[in-house]
Amino acid sequence: MSTSLIKFIPKNSIQLIEKWINKLNIDLKFVNPRKTKLGDFRFDNINGYQITVNNDLNIFSSLITLTHEIAHAFVYNKYQNKVKPHGEEWKESYKSLMLNFFNLDIFPEDILSSLAKYLINPSASTSNDINLSLILRKYDINKSLTVNDVELGEKFIYSNKKFVKVKKLRKRIKCYDEKNKKFYLFNPIAK
Repeated sequence: MSTSLIKFIPKNSIQLIEKWINKLNIDLKFVNPRKTKLGDFRFDNINGYQITVNNDLNIFSSLITLTHEIAHAFVYNKYQNKVKPHGEEWKESYKSLMLNFFNLDIFPEDILSSLAKYLINPSASTSNDINLSLILRKYDINKSLTVNDVELGEKFIYSNKKFVKVKKLRKRIKCYDEKNKKFYLFNPIAK
């Protein structure tokens, strides 16, 4: 498996990731990107543990997402469906797994600093942490334009609708739909 992982995650992380995958006998696939999620974990009695990760993520985003999904597998292995998907058990498992990568010279300093803050209380998606998302995005090979990149007052198209970027709020960006004359709040990293 090492050769197949090398193009998706940092080299220094492969040995540990393979250890976890082998321990739980996880079927891992890197798949075409999905709009609503970066990764997914599933379990069923026929196929066992299955994890998919979008194949367009940079190596750092991919490692963070894969570890997120492996944490789900460990939690499921211990508790089955008796705990919340992103409850305390998952948060502790995810933190514990991620901390293994902090001393292996895997992450650049800017990611490491933001990731450390995120891990204090990790959420269901790294996309919820705007700072971490924007820093990870710096390492994307194929950068797409986000609402954050649009200048105030500038027009853009999102889901075949025309908007004007009006104002940056604390966590969202207020935009105006010219056709229906309504305001909408966008995540800054919306593409």
